[in-house]
Amino acid sequence: MEKNIKKYWPIFTVPTMAAFMIGFVIPFIMGIYLSFCKFTTVKDAKFVGISNYIRALQDTIFRHSFWFTAAFAIVTLVLINVIAFALALALTKEFRGTNIFRTIFFMPNLIGGIVLGYIWQLIFSGILGPMNMALNLDERLGFWGLVILVCWQQIGYMMIIYIAGLQSIPGDVLEAAEIDGANSVKKLFEVTIPMMMPSITICTFLSITNGFKLFDQNLALTAGEPAKMSEMMALNIYNTFYGRTGWEGVGQAKAVLFFILVVAIGLIQLRATRSKEVQQ
Repeated sequence: MEKNIKKYWPIFTVPTMAAFMIGFVIPFIMGIYLSFCKFTTVKDAKFVGISNYIRALQDTIFRHSFWFTAAFAIVTLVLINVIAFALALALTKEFRGTNIFRTIFFMPNLIGGIVLGYIWQLIFSGILGPMNMALNLDERLGFWGLVILVCWQQIGYMMIIYIAGLQSIPGDVLEAAEIDGANSVKKLFEVTIPMMMPSITICTFLSITNGFKLFDQNLALTAGEPAKMSEMMALNIYNTFYGRTGWEGVGQAKAVLFFILVVAIGLIQLRATRSKEVQQ
């Protein structure tokens, strides 16, 4: 088997590497180059230096979308993980119907973001309509509408990850803690949570990156707001690139800035996780 792998490895790796280069590396490099150009198509790109980045940073709507997205990511990070962890604790207890409840909580994650956004738009319109209110006319309503939608969609997915982490904790460790006199609260914070750090790290990373990258739910739920105060960063980049003539290069510059932001968040979280592992 090892001889065959050494002999035929190019058959398997070369097509994969070629697809990766064509589908990701080359477009990524072209995207960085185009962020320094003024263009309508790739062939008529003209280099303009950092002017696109200056215009992007001067755009007040883009700056507002950053703070709006950051606040949204922090709020959803806390709510999703606290509620998902609590549900995981409850659904790892021995009682009838746990598998049914797990399935019910997980099902919203299977619905596409656009469809989910329009479903909740109908729900919120039915609730807010009689009060002469609408999500796409009020920044605060749009914010909390997005929070409710995303929490409803992602809590079940994070719950499954937490359940897997809880089930991987050795039972003898919990029994030893009980023998030593630890009550349920002490056992939770001094035994369960420290041993759940890999699951917590995964869920934290997914929650915060999903919060920053949110697009389709934002497009479906709050699109059409005149002041565009409910635009998150991904939707703002899309509207800049496709909805504002002469801003194509600026939209590309915003996309590069957005990429740098998401990568920076991931690296910071990875470094924090490694430092915690070293301390433990």
